[in-house]
Amino acid sequence: MAWNEPGNKRRDPWENGESPKSRTGGDSDWRKRIPGFGGGGLPGGMLWAAGIALLSLLLLADSVRAIDESQRGVVLRFGKLHRVMGAGLHFKLPRPFERVLIVETTKVRSSSDEVRMLTKDENLIVVDFNVQYVVGDPYRFLFGSRDPEDSLRQASEAAVRQVVGANELDDIISPKRLAMENNAKEALQNTLERYRTGIVVTELNFPNPRPPPEVKAAFDDAIAAREDRERFQNVADAYARKVVPEARGTAAKIRTGAEGQAAARVALAEGAAQHFDQIAGAYRNAPDVTRKRLLLETMEDIYRRTPKVMVDAEGSDRMLYLPLDKMINRLSGEATDAARVPQMQAVPVQPTTGGSSATTRDTRARRSDAETEAESSDTGDREVRNQ
Repeated sequence: MAWNEPGNKRRDPWENGESPKSRTGGDSDWRKRIPGFGGGGLPGGMLWAAGIALLSLLLLADSVRAIDESQRGVVLRFGKLHRVMGAGLHFKLPRPFERVLIVETTKVRSSSDEVRMLTKDENLIVVDFNVQYVVGDPYRFLFGSRDPEDSLRQASEAAVRQVVGANELDDIISPKRLAMENNAKEALQNTLERYRTGIVVTELNFPNPRPPPEVKAAFDDAIAAREDRERFQNVADAYARKVVPEARGTAAKIRTGAEGQAAARVALAEGAAQHFDQIAGAYRNAPDVTRKRLLLETMEDIYRRTPKVMVDAEGSDRMLYLPLDKMINRLSGEATDAARVPQMQAVPVQPTTGGSSATTRDTRARRSDAETEAESSDTGDREVRNQ
């Protein structure tokens, strides 16, 4: 039953004379029990001073920020960009007035992906590309786009598809791929700048473009054919490097010889012309002497080159012909035969009845040879007279 219901003899729980104030010690008893409020313990001023000092230390600690060399600090004052801190020790307003966001700017990050795409000549190819990048603008990296790394992945795939789709398969798997990687890198950087991501691309490569497994056998055959073509091309280039210089040297030699021959002939012609001018001048001065001298020089030149000599004897109707060429050839032939016959020792021969007949045959042979020579000389004389 409640204390205040009718019929309750003890209507007031404090009717014995005790009040709540008397049981708790009064209104000021709790202040006396707490230190610094009139009770025992530390004085009130010292407690307040300690609290203020502790709060000051906390604010001072929050006002100093150290930034590493590889970092940059984006300072936001009431949520708005105020400045960007570089490396070193910096001061700022404590929170919640200013807030610092740390961004790693020298750390090289990477993003990789694999895509299938068509080349310019409509060949299917699988490309694994890798992008390496750093943060160039910390503020744009934090607030320029909603997800800069996701934007990077999408933009890098678009750049690779653009470059690969504009080239043929043979160029993509050849060393020309390096130029394509540079083009893809430039296209990706331009796209990221338009997206305001604050990312700087340092490297983009797709080192292993390959066909899908379904067409790998045919692709290997094509690679083997291309390698054979390159090998044959190298052999042809080596042969050309060997033959072309030799041909050029031969051509230069022939050209030099022709030029020398031309110069020699021109010099001879000029000399002959000068000699003719001299002879013409001498002929004008002394025609008889010059005419006789020219005749003698011409006859001397003719006789020097002919092996035949004709003699016109005075007071005779015959002209002698000396076949010097035949005589010289006969003398040279006899000398050669004599050198070939070996020397033999003299052997005594017994006289026989047939010796006279052998001697007679030798004498007849010599006579017939002499008669033959005489007839030939007479025949030559007759021919000369007829001429």
